[in-house]
Amino acid sequence: MASILVTGGAGFIGSHVAEAFLRRGDSVSILDNFNPFYDPALKRRNVETLAAYPGFRAFEGDIRDAGRVVDVMRDARPDGVVHLAAMAGVRPSIEQPALYADVNVMGTMRVLEAAREAGVARFVFASSSSVYGNREGEPFRETDNVDHPVSPYAATKKSGELLCHSWHHLSGIPVTCLRFFTVYGPRQRPDLAIHKFAGLMRRGEAVTVFGDGSTRRDYTFVDDIVDGVVRAYDRASGYRIYNLGGSATIALRDMVDGLAAALGVVPRVVHAPEQPGDVRMTYADVSAARRDLGFSPSVPFAEGIRKFARWHVEAVR
Repeated sequence: MASILVTGGAGFIGSHVAEAFLRRGDSVSILDNFNPFYDPALKRRNVETLAAYPGFRAFEGDIRDAGRVVDVMRDARPDGVVHLAAMAGVRPSIEQPALYADVNVMGTMRVLEAAREAGVARFVFASSSSVYGNREGEPFRETDNVDHPVSPYAATKKSGELLCHSWHHLSGIPVTCLRFFTVYGPRQRPDLAIHKFAGLMRRGEAVTVFGDGSTRRDYTFVDDIVDGVVRAYDRASGYRIYNLGGSATIALRDMVDGLAAALGVVPRVVHAPEQPGDVRMTYADVSAARRDLGFSPSVPFAEGIRKFARWHVEAVR
């Protein structure tokens, strides 16, 4: 049984990751600042779910607060860290680039330093498919050049990967960076497209599609992401970067139609210009994760969107 600290553990992906470790009998502590990027009550509801498991502890604090992070490390005494806490979202990062740099870069450095001082045995960092920039064609591979991010958010995630490499080089502690591809599922943040569109559709309101609907995303069900995170944690060695995605692309227009069908509604769609920072396509090559981690995405989009729709109808009023 391991002791694991999950930063951002009250959020969408973090709460699922924490629950997966708890289910198998690990002790899990989370650190979250419950910021108002979206309704903190939703995060506290996630914590209530986690609190039903033995071996769970919740700490409130900001990863930019070095003293608080050190105190949590000393109190939780984790064997390893899964670092998910971050300011998320491409478009908001364009409006508040300094905040994103402060949280995602300086905050990550604070967590890395506190983890090193605490003597953790492994570290997993949540990166993003956004680091690949605006490109099309072949599936994205970890060996591709990622020196041309098109948003501050993407730049901060690339910066986080570089910090992780430096920290691993200096400390020798295994670090794995995971590039997540468009995660969706129960507990999804309400600002993300699938959740936002579901609410609009259920209320009979119009859905705004940026562009002509031809942009494509590798939508990945949260259960597959969690499986990849747990596998990466268990198999951490050296410094590694892996894609975690569904390894299939879905056009935006098809996502809208699939979601509407799962909800049993006819969508009303209006179009608006494409937004700065958005990329034309994401598409994960997961062969490295399959080879090294045994990762194999198992939830196709048609199944995942039905699961999400059922959750939305039951949980969101």
